[in-house]
Amino acid sequence: MMRITYLFLVIILSVLVACGGGGETNPVEETPENRPPLVPEQVYPLNNTLCINNNVNFQWNKSEDLDNDALKYKIEISENSGFTSIAQTKTVSTNSTTITLEKGKAFYWRVKAIDSENAESDFSSSSQFLTEGDGVTNHLPFSPDLVVPTSNEIIDGTSANLSRTASDVDNDALTFDVYLDTVNPPLKNVSENQSETTYVASNLTVATTYYFKVVVKDGKGGETIGQVWNFSTK
Repeated sequence: MMRITYLFLVIILSVLVACGGGGETNPVEETPENRPPLVPEQVYPLNNTLCINNNVNFQWNKSEDLDNDALKYKIEISENSGFTSIAQTKTVSTNSTTITLEKGKAFYWRVKAIDSENAESDFSSSSQFLTEGDGVTNHLPFSPDLVVPTSNEIIDGTSANLSRTASDVDNDALTFDVYLDTVNPPLKNVSENQSETTYVASNLTVATTYYFKVVVKDGKGGETIGQVWNFSTK
């Protein structure tokens, strides 16, 4: 009797295993990860451009999206190169847009691409430009651009070359006032009416953060105050 019961259980288990389909399951299809679009490239206005009309038509090359998603573009305009405050911002689906700005002022602009899944590219590099003022015979110099040291750089030693570039749409000869200090904003004027674009800072204190800025002057009363940069010594 026990032998018959045992055979019956074996048959039942065999049927159950057969009905289970061998334990195989259909593979789950993974959704491909969305990739962000590439960074758009600025076309107009490029760096150090004088815009004779304050209705500025901003243009950039269309970005490439590896997933072929529809794209829109976000443009930001600021009065400082750090974009700590935004004067105007706009999102469009084309690769150009016209924005009305205040006359006789310097601005910076940048643009980034956003796809239909809300993945974003990095911002493009920023470009500085001027809007023409009414009856202007002398234009302000452009704000200086930092060459070395890079912002937040750590310097090995007690001296540093502080280099920058600057330009003027009137091609005026430019001079520079350099402010260097351990407080922000820097108050100590360490060089005045300097024609060279590099100031050598010496006798720096180790393990200290320094802040510096440059005022650009065109000799005709036009002055532009640059942003504050910083570096540290080891």
